[in-house]
Amino acid sequence: MSEHRYTVLFEPAEEGGYVVTCPALPGIVTEGNTYTEAHARAVEAIEGYLESLQKDGQPFPPDKKLSLDPVKVEIEIAMPEPA
Repeated sequence: MSEHRYTVLFEPAEEGGYVVTCPALPGIVTEGNTYTEAHARAVEAIEGYLESLQKDGQPFPPDKKLSLDPVKVEIEIAMPEPA
């Protein structure tokens, strides 16, 4: 059995809970009402993704380490009113 590690991002959802993505595995998006639930669903989603790759004889992609912390800023844009 081989072990693999992937970086995942937990973003708070407006309606509560978390939305989880994995930059190294395109298309992985899951969610949970709590961090624990979101984490468990992320594990399940990644396992399913890797099982699918394995079944198709495809290699597992390497993790995409985030070298820097994400920066969150609010940008205000002023647009003229339509005529």
